[in-house]
Amino acid sequence: MAVVNKQVPLFPLLLSNFIGTMGFSIVLPFLVFLVISFGGNSIVYGILAAIYPTFQLIGAPILGRWSDTFGRKTILLLSNGGTLIGWIVFLFALFLPVENLYSVNSVVVGSFVITLPLVVLFFARALDGITGGNVSVANAYLADVSSDKNRSKNFGKMAISSNLGFIVGPALAGILGGTVYKEILPVLAAVFISIIALAVVGFALKESKPKAAVVAIPVSEKNNIRKVFSFECKECYKAPNPANLKFKDIFKIKHIPYLLVLYFFVFLGFNVFYTSFPTHAVVGLKWSITEMGIFYSVLSGIMILVQGPVLRKALQKISEEKLVIVGSLILGANFVFFASYDVILIYGAAILLAIGNGLMWPSFMSILSKRAGTVSQGAVQGVASSFGSLASIIGLIIGGLLYNLIGATTFLISAGVIFLVFILSFQLLKIKSD
Repeated sequence: MAVVNKQVPLFPLLLSNFIGTMGFSIVLPFLVFLVISFGGNSIVYGILAAIYPTFQLIGAPILGRWSDTFGRKTILLLSNGGTLIGWIVFLFALFLPVENLYSVNSVVVGSFVITLPLVVLFFARALDGITGGNVSVANAYLADVSSDKNRSKNFGKMAISSNLGFIVGPALAGILGGTVYKEILPVLAAVFISIIALAVVGFALKESKPKAAVVAIPVSEKNNIRKVFSFECKECYKAPNPANLKFKDIFKIKHIPYLLVLYFFVFLGFNVFYTSFPTHAVVGLKWSITEMGIFYSVLSGIMILVQGPVLRKALQKISEEKLVIVGSLILGANFVFFASYDVILIYGAAILLAIGNGLMWPSFMSILSKRAGTVSQGAVQGVASSFGSLASIIGLIIGGLLYNLIGATTFLISAGVIFLVFILSFQLLKIKSD
């Protein structure tokens, strides 16, 4: 069996997650502007956004399994190193001449030009994606050091650290992107932030992977067990090797396939929104980089409030399963309001998004980690990331395509997907009783 390590401090992991999220989110306010200036449109933006999860789909399950075998810290170092190199390549793209390589003019996908800087940006995102096991391995790390009593609380802390990063990152982008250097300063900041994240993981983070402990059972007792039950229970005295876990083995774990389906649809609904909203903000709302930065910062600030004191109080009265149900209902409603061109309704939708996501996501991740168990935690989180990546690929591309065709009505598609999650999540109440 495995001995679960509950003594590892969370602060270095939370700090690393905060820094990593800040580095990622710092480009959110201006990435759509950058794509358009390099010759792209909403379709190109959606495809560029989908490159990361496409390659993460390949890398995350491998990194998740490696973390079960070689340890969480080693794989987090590898993943953060890939992120750093990716940002350096991204920075390099900003200094390349905008040379036209290929032009497209279509009724369906619109008009755009593939330029040299765009190609390099695609390569940078692919490089970051193939090593992008940060989230799945960090979730496995958190599960290693959590008990059933504090699991939801710890995942809430992880969500808060992410949202803090989403506050600081876009705010920095709004400030730095408003200078004469435009996108160069925010990307330089992302490079330095990635260096700091790598240093935190390397020097401050302790290994959390539970060490396998072989329970020695005397031969005589083993023989007695065989005689009584007429079979040999090897799992009683030999820990399974996580390196031998195959993709199909994950789906044999009870309730995991159903949870992965929910994981997929949550990511699908969100990523249709993630592609279409920046384009909507630029084209429909006529927002600047600074206004985009303010929006993302406000959204993340509300999420911190929800995932902190609000979530803690909610968990005292409501089960995790019911919080997923309530949260998904609120999330579905918020995407309906995003279809508006009224700024007040847009910020009202942001409040609903923060409340719904703040209640649902930490609760869902806690349920998933409980069902994953100790030995296969990294593998399950890796496969879950692959499901999220697959949904992201589909959602990001479809979101860009749909917004190009039907505009703000695209947000109703996101609402429909999340309402489906709401309906499917009632099954969680039955799982709880198992």
